[in-house]
Amino acid sequence: QVRLVESGGGLVQAGGSLRLSCAASGFIFSGNTMYWYRQAPGKQRDLVASITSGGNTNYADSAKGRFTISRDNAKNTVYLQMNNLKPEDTAVYYCGYRASRWYWGQGTQVTVSS
Repeated sequence: QVRLVESGGGLVQAGGSLRLSCAASGFIFSGNTMYWYRQAPGKQRDLVASITSGGNTNYADSAKGRFTISRDNAKNTVYLQMNNLKPEDTAVYYCGYRASRWYWGQGTQVTVSS
């Protein structure tokens, strides 16, 4: 079965960096687009970044210039490098995969203090 396990979240001061990881299993990772979404308390889940099987990337405006999504197909892992973090980046970050439906990991909390 599909399994997505995020890690790397934590508490960081504004201006700091974090690197999130998502280990995937149960499907052909290398052939699929992978996504990072985030959800702040009381808000909807929003796209942060995506990366296709060929390595093409797409970012939300809020992430452009600060976040970098990448993937290691040998490790079935997708990453999100987050630099210059801001308090408004505080959220639970989810790794996602869309087949006939969406699959999500358990999420990892990112908290940015001012």
